[in-house]
Amino acid sequence: MAAHNHKDPDRLVRGVSPVLEVPFHSDGALDPDGFATVVDRVLAAGARSVMFPGFASEFHKLDAGERELLTVLLLDRTRQRTDVAAIVSVPDHATRHAITQALRAAELGADAVNLLPPHFLAPSAPAVSAHLHEVLAAVAPLPVVVQYAPAQTGTALDAPALHRIAAEHPNLRWVKVESAPPGKLIAALAAGPRPLPALVGYAGLQLPDALRRGAVGVQPGCSFTELYTEIWERWQRGDEAAAVALHTRMLPYLSYWMQNVELIIAVEKEISVRRGWFASAHCRAPGYRLDDEELRMINRFCAEFAPLVPDLAR
Repeated sequence: MAAHNHKDPDRLVRGVSPVLEVPFHSDGALDPDGFATVVDRVLAAGARSVMFPGFASEFHKLDAGERELLTVLLLDRTRQRTDVAAIVSVPDHATRHAITQALRAAELGADAVNLLPPHFLAPSAPAVSAHLHEVLAAVAPLPVVVQYAPAQTGTALDAPALHRIAAEHPNLRWVKVESAPPGKLIAALAAGPRPLPALVGYAGLQLPDALRRGAVGVQPGCSFTELYTEIWERWQRGDEAAAVALHTRMLPYLSYWMQNVELIIAVEKEISVRRGWFASAHCRAPGYRLDDEELRMINRFCAEFAPLVPDLAR
């Protein structure tokens, strides 16, 4: 399989790499035009890479046709650009389907694949490892991110296991770490025989600690990408105090919203609607319904951070 030689994923998959949300019309139908706007706005906000479909994309509520349509729409916007990378996620549980989807992503022009290990009905550690080995081998040399999200999936992977897999598969290039706390695993991955760079997920709740331990980027949701970009740029300039200060201002909101994945999905959509990205904040059922106090919290967030985020105070 041909790699994309005109791009350097190691340079692009770092910093802020948002997971793209999926807009629906108020009746629950897919809003592809809204998704195109999301892609354009997130890239305009300074993201050098994006990921789709993740938990924040409500991937578990998309059918195969919708997922393909949006993947094509994303890659049509990124394929010819050397300054951005598209990471296509493969959350399929069956190894057979995961291989098919990963190969399809490569064929369509994905710059990397994100691999969510199988987790339904608690497969054994050897079965999970075999799944990762088979998909990594099938798409080589396309770069792969392995997503470690124990709270969402219950999958147990540790640094030695990931290093063993990486030793056999040079295309395993990053690990998305969503354990709580993430820092020790990030440090252990960086200390291996072939250091594995980590992207920290979970809305960047522990971002300063992750950066101190060597994380190369953060994969949050996408509706206020600019705030994460600002933290990253302050950190890169060596102004750790300013980076931490902004993160600390965000924490009361993030810590509430990250109590439930469906909650932060609903919040991010509400913020994106307020920014004019798409018309409806609809989340497909079963989802989370924001109450009046949670909507007031979003009002406070928008008011507080409007100076840093264009059109947040619309």
